Amino acid sequence: MTGISTHILDTACGHPANQVSVILYRQVENSWVEAGQGITNDDGRINSLTTDEVNLPKGVYKLDFAIQNYFRRQQQKCFYPAVSVIFEVSDDRHHHIPLLISPFGYSTYRGS
Repeated sequence: MTGISTHILDTACGHPANQVSVILYRQVENSWVEAGQGITNDDGRINSLTTDEVNLPKGVYKLDFAIQNYFRRQQQKCFYPAVSVIFEVSDDRHHHIPLLISPFGYSTYRGS
């Protein structure tokens, strides 16, 4: 089953980043169209950002992570107030996009 999920880990503290707003967009021609949204749970996860996981169109997608409020709740300044991750769905596998954050850096990869 195809779908898009994510989770966020705060590598500086060693725990999940909860209550982070995430918006999923799909590229249509030269525009971004919202395709889903969610807020990370206590484990830093959003198990599904799409409403129709069976018929997920192939194409280019973008996840926008609003991390600034998370760091404010931690009473920390951050250099990146938001992170955008652009990726391509080109097969029928599930797409899990983890985000590792710290106040002054981030990284991502294709998870499983």
